[in-house]
Parts: sequence; C-alpha cells; structure tokens
Amino acid sequence: MSIEHPSRFAESDPDRPAVIVAETGETLTYAQLEARSNQVAHMLKSLGLGVGDQVAIITENRPEYFEVMWGALRSGMYVVPINWHLSADEIAYVVEDSGATALIASADCAPSVRRGIGGARLVFGGSCDGFDSYEEAIASQPTTAIAGECEGAWMFYSSGTTGRPKGIKPAVIGTPLGAPSPFTALIMHLFGGSEMTRYLSPAPLYHAAPSGWSTGIHRLGGTVVITQKFDARGFLDAIDRYQVTLAQVVPTHMVRLLKLTEAERSEFDLSSLKILVHAAAPCPPDVKRGMIEWLGMRVHEYYSGSEGVGFCVIGPEDALAHPGSVGRSLLGAAHIVDEDGVELPVRSEGQIWFETPSKFEYHGDSEKTAAAFDDRGWSSLGDVGWLDEDGFLYLTDRVSNMIISGGVNIYPREVEDALVLHPGVADVAVIGVPDPEMGEAVRAVVQPADPTADRSQLEAELIRFCRERIAHFKCPRSVVFLEELPRLQTGKIARRLLPDEVRS
Repeated sequence: MSIEHPSRFAESDPDRPAVIVAETGETLTYAQLEARSNQVAHMLKSLGLGVGDQVAIITENRPEYFEVMWGALRSGMYVVPINWHLSADEIAYVVEDSGATALIASADCAPSVRRGIGGARLVFGGSCDGFDSYEEAIASQPTTAIAGECEGAWMFYSSGTTGRPKGIKPAVIGTPLGAPSPFTALIMHLFGGSEMTRYLSPAPLYHAAPSGWSTGIHRLGGTVVITQKFDARGFLDAIDRYQVTLAQVVPTHMVRLLKLTEAERSEFDLSSLKILVHAAAPCPPDVKRGMIEWLGMRVHEYYSGSEGVGFCVIGPEDALAHPGSVGRSLLGAAHIVDEDGVELPVRSEGQIWFETPSKFEYHGDSEKTAAAFDDRGWSSLGDVGWLDEDGFLYLTDRVSNMIISGGVNIYPREVEDALVLHPGVADVAVIGVPDPEMGEAVRAVVQPADPTADRSQLEAELIRFCRERIAHFKCPRSVVFLEELPRLQTGKIARRLLPDEVRS
C-alpha cells in the first residue's frame, strides 16, 4: 500500500504545485516542500528536539508554514500553530502553556513574541531582535530524510471565545510515517480528495480545519491554494484563476459572498468547483439555502471539533430536506442528555455527547480533560442541540452562551440567525445583560452595514424584524452598535473581547 505522505509525490511528480498563494501566484512544489521540510527536520534534531517535543509556529498564511509543519510532523513532534491575532500576553500564554522548546515565526509576527520561550527562536522573511535566521539555520542542513522518521501530531489550541484557550493534545504520536489516516479517508471518500484536487482555503492556517485539510490534501498529492486574507471577490477570482475543485469556508464567508451582486458573481467562472464545504460555526438555514440556489448541489457541511470528537456530515439534498441540520454522525453515535446526564428522547434539547473511539487531553489541565468525558466514555464539545427521528443533528448553541431570562433558557444563535438576514446588519452578536426583573435580558450587539444609519431608527427596526421571525421573548430588548465586532478569522464571535460598555 502506498504511503500517505507528500514525500511520495516529490518523487513521482516533483514539479507539481503543493502550495500556491492566491494573491501572488507564489508556488511551492512537492520537490521544494520535500527538500525544505527535510532541512527543517534536521535543524530541529540539531537543536536537541525529538519525538514528542513541541514546536510552535506563528505566521500569516505563507508557504514557509508548510515547510515547518511537515518538517516537525515527519520528526514525530507536536506542531503548535499560534493565532497571530492574539495579543502579546495571549501569545506568551500559549507558548508557555504548550511547553514548546522551539518557536518559528514570520518577521511580521515575531515582535509579538516577547516571552515564554526558553529554547530556540527562529524568524523567516526578515529579522527580529532575539531571533536567529530561519533561512540560515536550514541552509546548511541536508535535504534528505532524517533517520527514524515517524508521524507527529497537531496540538491545536481552542478558539478561546469565552476564556483562555486550551491545548488539545492527541494521545498517540510516533506511528509509522505515512500510515493511513481516517481523516484522509474522509476527505477522499466524502469530498472527492485526490491527486487532482485543488483545495482553496481562505482561512488562517493556525486554525484546525485549514491545517488539517491542507495536510490531508498533501497526503493525497493535491494542491493547496491559500489566501493571505478573505475577500469575497478575491475568493471567487482564486477559484476561477487556479481552477479550484474543492473549497472550504465558514458561514461568515458565505454571508459576505451572498451579499455580492449578481453582476459581481457573474464575473467569475466557477465551473471547476465540485464541492464547497463549510464548517467551524453554525450556519443560518437561509444562508445555506441561498448558497445552494446560487451554486447548485455543490454545498456540503460537516460538524466536528479540534478535539476530533464526532464528525457529522450533510450534503445539499439532505440540507434542503432537513433545514438547519449539521447531518448525521459518522464517527460515534450522538446522544442528547440533560443536566443530570440522562439521555433525552428525539426532538428534546440538551447537551450533545458523542461516543468516541479516540482520546485526547487538554494539555496541563486534568480537570478540563475529565470534564470533557462522562462515565460512559462519551465526549462533548460543549454544544447544545437535538436529534430528529432520522438521526439528523441540529445545533442550538453552546452551553456557555446560554441566556437565562425569567427562568427561560434562550440561545443567542437563533436570534443571531434572524438578525443577520436584515440588510442593515453587517455582523451581530447576541448576549445577556443584567436585568433587575428578569435576571438577564437579551441584547443584540450590531455592526451596521451603513455606519451613518440612524441608530435609534435602526434599533427599533431590528427588534421589529426579529419579532416577525421568532418568539418575542427571545428577541432583543435593546440593541447597541459597534463599528466592528471581534469575530475570529475562524468565523466565531470572540465574546470575551466585547467591550464592557455593551454589557451594562
């Protein structure tokens, strides 16, 4: 059986593009990826790192990311991608918490790393005080493979939307290089991944989905097209220009794509695109329907987490028949349980738990690890939802986002799904604020599409708009406006970063 590893394609088709930067056309071939990742592996070994050690990387979407990532992975190490949107203190927390003994950064991101790493610091694409040159460090290293190659693993940190991010550490590392991967099989059999795939990811590579999928595409011999940032027109242009066959987005991207005019959409030839897959955040049913009406039966969705818990999939036919569902679980049955851990019947709302064959730990936090599993061995991502009679799962929200108003549970997502459809709303987050009578009252925090709009008039219009669509008790009693909402590049609202004044 052929190994699932990019080294295979460096030998069979060395000039095939492994990575293309959409905006510039810069290309990293499989031969170049093989040579440079081998040099990285030798360099890490020369620094004293070995199987099971952690290597942190912080960079914008650049080809060097793949050199470092594959160099560490083929050395049996944990790769720790760091969100470059974090503050210096937050970056230091991740570096310190992960236990990384080497950190590699781009010249633009390196200045944000002020402490937390006692080992090697390397910078590429420029210079930075306190960092050695990455280019010089690998230049003298061999381009052949190191002895004892084996598989490393990712150590992603959770988004940290409500608090400190958690390091998710897989239990198994050091397996044979290129051993078949269940996730690669999913990409192949569910989404048509192959040597012919051209995969477009407009999201930051520090997130689990873009990195995990890019790794899978490289294991199959396809080409990964990355963008330096998301732009709706630029995304369509990349599909057209690079004949993209598989693209991945988050619902926020789809909302922005749907707000393009028909004339803007028609400028680009999207005929090469076979599948558009979305994940990472709940998708309003009307947005899903709008994308299917535009692109036809090419729109697919999956639901999982960085922890590898559960994997639900839904195609366009089932999405139209089961609007709002994220599909049926393929990896471990889904269960809905109440606060006492009692399993609930169909169409009852509760916390979602999955039977899971794989184990993980939250690095350095045994309490959080224990809380992620119950006494049956089921695991939860902290989401709330329900199952229908056919086993299709519907997400309501996250346990941590729940608003309790007058003793009634209200989940922000349903309210956000209604408000985001208003043309005057560019972005929205719904939160609970203290209320002397109800305990909490529902408030919408809105980024207006037109910054010059009359705020008082728009507030009244949005409350009325919401009440026409969902139960009045769920609708906001107040609306406050911000110039921009703190939404992560992964599509999730960073509620912890909402300013204090919107909560009072």
